[in-house]
Amino acid sequence: MGDEATPELLATQPGIPVTVLESGEPSENGAGSSEPAAVAASISTAPFPTPTAAPAPIPAEPGTNGAAATRRPSPKPRLTQPNAARQGRAPGGMIAERYRLLAQVGADQSVHAEFWRARDTVLERDVALTLLQDTGEPGGSERAAEMISRALRWGQFEDIGCARLLDVMRNDSSAPGGLPDDIYGLAVTEWVPGKSLAEAVANGPLRTAAVLGMLDPLAQGAEAAHRQGLVLGCAHPQRVRITPEGGARLAFALPHPDVTPADDVHGLGATLYALLTAHWPLSGTDAELAGLPPAPRDVQDEVLPPGIVRPGVSVEVSALALGALGAGSGHGRVHTAAAVHKVISELLEVESEAAMLPPPDDGAPMTPDEVWRTDSIAEPAPDPVKKRKLSIGMGGLGLGMLAVIAYVGVQLGSLLGVTPPSAPKIVVGGPPPSVAASAPAAPQAPAPGMPELPPGSAAVQVASAKVFDPTGDPDNPGRVAKAFDNDPNTSWSTYNYRQPFPALKAGVGIMVSFASPVQLSSLVVTSPSIGTNIEVRSAATPDATLAQTIPIATSDLRQQNTTVSLAGSQPVQNVLIWITRLGGVGDQNVTELSNLTFERVTG
Repeated sequence: MGDEATPELLATQPGIPVTVLESGEPSENGAGSSEPAAVAASISTAPFPTPTAAPAPIPAEPGTNGAAATRRPSPKPRLTQPNAARQGRAPGGMIAERYRLLAQVGADQSVHAEFWRARDTVLERDVALTLLQDTGEPGGSERAAEMISRALRWGQFEDIGCARLLDVMRNDSSAPGGLPDDIYGLAVTEWVPGKSLAEAVANGPLRTAAVLGMLDPLAQGAEAAHRQGLVLGCAHPQRVRITPEGGARLAFALPHPDVTPADDVHGLGATLYALLTAHWPLSGTDAELAGLPPAPRDVQDEVLPPGIVRPGVSVEVSALALGALGAGSGHGRVHTAAAVHKVISELLEVESEAAMLPPPDDGAPMTPDEVWRTDSIAEPAPDPVKKRKLSIGMGGLGLGMLAVIAYVGVQLGSLLGVTPPSAPKIVVGGPPPSVAASAPAAPQAPAPGMPELPPGSAAVQVASAKVFDPTGDPDNPGRVAKAFDNDPNTSWSTYNYRQPFPALKAGVGIMVSFASPVQLSSLVVTSPSIGTNIEVRSAATPDATLAQTIPIATSDLRQQNTTVSLAGSQPVQNVLIWITRLGGVGDQNVTELSNLTFERVTG
């Protein structure tokens, strides 16, 4: 009986299955078993064997059923003309009777490799295939054998910056169910969802902080690989993809056998350069395949710094990109992936410390989810009401100055004897003192739009007030007095925030102080900002921190005038009105307080 071909898994490295497809020999009844020699086969750096032509079978002798006289056929020869044996791979085709091709996403011409997204029909998951083509190029077989041999060392390496290697397969025959004749071998890795480099920069330049965050996991992966004597081969734009979480990751295996750790450092610099400028600074052929324009160069054929291609990129980031690429002066070059990773970590730390400040103009457009937006701030239109109030205020200030000058003049005259000290006092209008004292005082009516005080309570005069903001950036501090002037037409308001609290800060408030401790009964809030949430908190001193205050009451503003009960609270001298939720919706989040009226118990 003849032997039938079966794929063998060789555990040459822990953690990674290696499938070797050996030649098979058909038998009359289709049964068979693997030869011991096939099981003992191993992958080495030797070139792939070139089968010889199969001899014609010897005719069967009578009475033998053809079994004993059938000579074992040798495997059919591998075609060596360039692209002559290519099977016309297209989406939907099958590889090794397991992987269904979905889409070709790239190619590396330096090693004649194709990058495919495929479907593992056994485990029902998407994978990434790197197919090494047999183009008939001299030395291609030896190079492919060395690439596959090196890939076996990745068996136990896992890192966030690299897709995990799942399988390595080499083609040693043309047996049914094996690899096509024009493929030396392949590597299977996890599929990295997300975008290619070209897709990531297709909509314009990215923020510098976002670019550094993208490159960080890839630099970390390169550093970890180099420590174990491995290389990534990330100096090709289509071998790297950007995950949905925003991290760069090596997606395809089997780099060129001549790749060194220094090439990985150049690849990190090239990836940083591409994410900053949307240009690829290394091979022009690779750039064209990836859909990226080549980086512009100067008259000495040196790559232009990212800060020139895209004004606004900081000097530190631009120097890192050029140093990793090996461009520019020798003293500024970066030689290891560990150094690249360290510099990126330091730059990200600086970015995080400046997160509370408006971002610098680095040439990237504003994104819709940014809190700080300077591109949409329009010059406010003149307010005729405010202009009129300003005119009245300036006029009153002038009259007050005249009165002060007159008073000072009269006092100086009295001291110098110009005005007789015995001059009789003149009383203009008004009843005699006895009549005025006997007349009862009429209660003052509240201003239009202001709430009426309930019986048994009286308004408390505020001694001082200031905007309270733990971040040190108080909102409209010059208008805080407008919240206590009993005028519903004036108000204090917070800034207009693009995102609600606590996206930028935990809250903002007003610290109110009275002349002496007061037993409060309620707080009446006049505000058009429906939906605002406030907390009333007591403080020992006007400079107390938020943690040092004590909650008294909390309330949502649901109408124009909202009364917050403070019954049962202890006498207080300092009260914090703490806003934890702003009014408004979408990117218009603001709270306006027209008036705050504190009431005390009188009975």
